[in-house]
Amino acid sequence: MLNSTVWAAQGFLALFFFAAGAPKVAGRGIDRWTGFDQVPRIMTIVIGVSEVAGATVLVVPMLVDRLEWTTPLAAVGIAVISLMAAGFHLRARERLAGIETALWASLAASIAIARWDRLATGPSLSEDLLVPLLFVLVPAVIANLVLLARATSPARTRDGGGPEHAEARSVRS
Repeated sequence: MLNSTVWAAQGFLALFFFAAGAPKVAGRGIDRWTGFDQVPRIMTIVIGVSEVAGATVLVVPMLVDRLEWTTPLAAVGIAVISLMAAGFHLRARERLAGIETALWASLAASIAIARWDRLATGPSLSEDLLVPLLFVLVPAVIANLVLLARATSPARTRDGGGPEHAEARSVRS
């Protein structure tokens, strides 16, 4: 049960970070990501390459049965990237995006702990704790993504219609 659950979480995390990193490297679709207009292009590329590399190393070594010890390190790297992004979002007062990135960090840290045995002896959690934790974190991340998408939908932001402009809308009405 644990191995299947961790594999599902790894796949979910890898898909998201690959999809998040590729546009940053290519320079296309970057307008979807908040705040990257304030980040130098080279830094955006470094972040994107880190996300794509982390996503790849999260699953490929275990699939090909070579260098599996890199999987928990990739999960730790993704957790660090996510925590830095959470700080960026919280500093910009984007609380929902900050929560989202903190949840991604939690999911990545859980995977790192679950796969830590690939490195050597280290911290571990029992299957009785880790499986329920992953069953809570994955839906929490999905729910947060839905909320974030709804909060930043084009219809709400086209005319300054986000929550921060509610007072101006009520004055215009």
